[in-house]
Amino acid sequence: MKLMFIGADHEVTGSCHYLNVNDKHILVDYGMQQGVEVFENAPLPVDSACIDYVLLTHAHVDHSGMLPLLYAKGFRGQVLMTDASADLCSIMLRDCAHIQQQEAEWKNRKAKRAAGKDAVEPIYKMEDADGLIKLIVPCHYDQIIDLCEGVKIRFTDVGHLLGSSSIEVWMNEGGVEKKIVFSGDIGNKDQPLIKDPKKTPEADYVVMESTYGDRLHATERIDYVAELAKVLKETFDKGGNVVIPSFAVGRTQEMLYFLRKIKADRMVEGYPDFPVYVDSPLAVEATGIFQKNIYNCFDEEAMDLVRKGINPISFPGLKLAITSDESKMINFDDTPKVILSASGMCEAGRIRHHLKHNLWREECTILFVGYQAIGTLGRALIDGTKEVKLFGEPIEVRARIDKIVGLSGHADKAGLLEWVKGFEKAPQKVFVVHGEDSVCEAFAQCLCEEHDINAYAPFSGTLYDLLEDRIVKEGTPVHAKKKVQTVSNTFTRLLAAGQRLLAVIKHNEGGANKDLAKFADQINSLCDKWDR
Repeated sequence: MKLMFIGADHEVTGSCHYLNVNDKHILVDYGMQQGVEVFENAPLPVDSACIDYVLLTHAHVDHSGMLPLLYAKGFRGQVLMTDASADLCSIMLRDCAHIQQQEAEWKNRKAKRAAGKDAVEPIYKMEDADGLIKLIVPCHYDQIIDLCEGVKIRFTDVGHLLGSSSIEVWMNEGGVEKKIVFSGDIGNKDQPLIKDPKKTPEADYVVMESTYGDRLHATERIDYVAELAKVLKETFDKGGNVVIPSFAVGRTQEMLYFLRKIKADRMVEGYPDFPVYVDSPLAVEATGIFQKNIYNCFDEEAMDLVRKGINPISFPGLKLAITSDESKMINFDDTPKVILSASGMCEAGRIRHHLKHNLWREECTILFVGYQAIGTLGRALIDGTKEVKLFGEPIEVRARIDKIVGLSGHADKAGLLEWVKGFEKAPQKVFVVHGEDSVCEAFAQCLCEEHDINAYAPFSGTLYDLLEDRIVKEGTPVHAKKKVQTVSNTFTRLLAAGQRLLAVIKHNEGGANKDLAKFADQINSLCDKWDR
């Protein structure tokens, strides 16, 4: 019964943890790193084809984005997540594959103009995303599920995103029982639309995030609607646009919730009918999924609107841009407007086109409403950069760069402490992950010294024996090198197929001799064909 730390250890993105129970190989999340990678992630301790199950805390790409690569390398097990997360992953992973393929195509077109540049391929392709999606098993909140021999799980609403969850895992190995809880991303209280985080009463071990473990959100309740209305009025008075880089899933729907109220209460004097564009096919699809999951996931305030016949995230003047032509036309309209576009950290997607058209205009406002990871374009703009490069062209930053402080889907330090102190008895150990290097250490120290909770912030590669309650192997922090795009991943896929074949062979040990003989003949025939 062992736990290994793979990703988002002393880092904020790329979450991944590995459990080995009764010789079953289980991953909890398999996320994509975003922004600057500080440390190298440890490799998976087994071949991808040998992974039996993946448990997903929520659909955000930094928790789910590498799942199609797992499929490309031979994984064919089950991926369990909540119903709403299943709906979101079905669109988000396809969108992620689409963006990667687009970027690879753009780089290859550029490479043709530069001598000596090799062709690049995306990390994974659309068929990998489609294949992975077929392996998803939707699960209800609060339902105990028999995963396999000696392992049961339950998903609990943790209030971070539609469908987000902490995951309880009950394990029995050799007659010894242990329970571990993976917090996922713990939500901020009183967020629009979704419910507050739900606590878990007991656990032996806890793996918990610490994104905001060193800071507090505003001590006084901020009127986000009034703050947003003020920015809109000031920008519209100058004849500019308000461009909001917004995560397509979660933050976009929250902003629509605020904008509906602003319009309903006519809070932007002189501009009662200002247009709002959602320029992201993913955000449009995600908004539909939010509406589909109203009764399972919405909080009481949103449900009060629903019961009155009011759609909490729709209003007159809302325009949805689906095609690229519809997206391009937004910036040819001089009417002051709100543009909501992804990605939220400005690293990819249509937001980069809107920045190109609006960053140099001093009458416009770029309004940030979410966390900006170190190394992202969004972080550079927040930090005051005077010039950026978009699509190979330098763009002077003359627009107003602003942000709404405290608007976060993550709990702050007080919220994290409230969640972990919700256990009726302190866990044997709390593993602090999913935070910047210094934050993980500071929050673990806070738990130990100020709250008498045994806490530890492991590095990637750390292996922990849950039965013996001890570190088997201490992870060594290895600073990441700048990654170079590989020429082709075709051979990697071939190697993965071979590894999967070996896993299938081992799985059939003890089968009928006649069937195994037929299988051996098929393999030898295939080898004869290619061994030339």
